[in-house]
Amino acid sequence: MKTRINQKISQAGLCSRRQADGLIKAGQVLVNGKPAQVGMWVGEDDVLSVHNQPLPCRPLNVYVLYHKPVGVVCTHDPAVANNWVQAVGLAQQLFAVGRLDKCSEGLMLLTNDGMAVNRILTAQNGHSKTYHVTLSAPFSDEFLHAMASGVSILNTVTLQCLVERLGATAFKIVLVQGLNLQIRRMCKALGYNVVRLQRVSIMNLHLSDLAPGAWRYATPYEQERLILDLK
Repeated sequence: MKTRINQKISQAGLCSRRQADGLIKAGQVLVNGKPAQVGMWVGEDDVLSVHNQPLPCRPLNVYVLYHKPVGVVCTHDPAVANNWVQAVGLAQQLFAVGRLDKCSEGLMLLTNDGMAVNRILTAQNGHSKTYHVTLSAPFSDEFLHAMASGVSILNTVTLQCLVERLGATAFKIVLVQGLNLQIRRMCKALGYNVVRLQRVSIMNLHLSDLAPGAWRYATPYEQERLILDLK
């Protein structure tokens, strides 16, 4: 059975498929001793190496729930101060499902399961992410309707979504897409500034009472539900 090379690298827990394509373009991936090509197919008998090191066997999948506090930066770059890798301090090589900007907080899923990452982040798959948002001023029901119907940002119109009022200045929003700074840009386009943005769930995974800066492994039930929902 053959597999796309970027998927093979991602399944080994090294990086995402997009990052794997970057490594291939940079000449850092070999197949049977020859430079790999983006998009090529590889079989079980093909020998892959990345950075002149054999591609490791696929490790056991790890799923970590992390409450990113405000101030932590969602990057693997060790040169960036207070990046999430340093903040979490786990030995496993994990990558994050989605990103939260430095001023936002809440649930992040950290995993070595590249397939899960790619499926969750693909908007067409409809996997939900829920946020609680607080604005700098009270808003009207018309604002909620506009947010739910779609807002013009980044040369596109956001997908329709579920929006629910939580208070005079707070609301809940459920997204299946992840445009850059999407919620902040949507609110700004409608004349409001976000003063707090917290992601409270990713699919069946919930922030619950996990304290800021704390992390835990997903329970067996959470893992099973997640894997079933991704199929």
